[in-house]
Amino acid sequence: MKVIHTVKDLQAELQACKDKKMTIGLVPTMGALHAGHISLVNRSVAENMVTVVSVFVNPTQFNDKNDLLTYPRTLKEDCKLLEDNGVSYVFSPSEKEMYPEPDTRVFTYAPLDTVMEGKFRPGHFNGVCQIVSKLFSFVSPDKAYFGEKDFQQLAIVRKMASELFPNLTIVGCPIMREKDGMALSSRNARLTPQQRTEALTISKTLFASVEYSRSHSVSETYQFVVDGIAANSALKLEYFELVDGNTLQGFTNWEDTNYAVGCITVFVGEVRLIDNITYKKN
Repeated sequence: MKVIHTVKDLQAELQACKDKKMTIGLVPTMGALHAGHISLVNRSVAENMVTVVSVFVNPTQFNDKNDLLTYPRTLKEDCKLLEDNGVSYVFSPSEKEMYPEPDTRVFTYAPLDTVMEGKFRPGHFNGVCQIVSKLFSFVSPDKAYFGEKDFQQLAIVRKMASELFPNLTIVGCPIMREKDGMALSSRNARLTPQQRTEALTISKTLFASVEYSRSHSVSETYQFVVDGIAANSALKLEYFELVDGNTLQGFTNWEDTNYAVGCITVFVGEVRLIDNITYKKN
């Protein structure tokens, strides 16, 4: 495995692979890797001859400077993990390498990017599209892998790729969870042991709401989740939305959609956690 820090070196390595007709998979990450990331890596390694993993904490997608400063950075440990899992190249550029000058491009994919995260984190998805489009251009992969935990991000990346990189296949991979049900996240490392225990309320409430939804309306299911989070004073709900999994728009009745997903964001202390659950998919 090679660790590469410049676009020039990365493209030289990958051009040699392309000359040999080798298929390339890309897994974009911000590092602090866990089993969720490795599930994406394993999928890419299984489906491609070469796998590139980017490790870059992208400043343009953080609208909270404190969140950017406290985001965990563990490159040495990440590289060991990636090498053990068959990765060919790690691309770990500096901020100057990725943004030699300010990126003034504006990406708009309404209504996908105006709800949920788009509403509470203005500019976030523009930053995501800036960095992901750069990575797609630099790597020119055959496939790129994203986790379904970032459900809205996946929908927006699919939309962007369909318009700008039509030959690229975007592969969505299922949420990875701890044995107790908690969704894996790099931010989990910032939780105290007590907060980690309290955060379990999120996944437990979502799982319980699926069973509840089978005999209750959309509005009743919504309230079930809101009340379940509110019952734990250690948690602060930012939003919970029941949306169509393709359009990310809300609906009134279960019959209105073939793909019903519940997306949630909760603060545990200062740590912001996201999760989602599927209620219906035909």
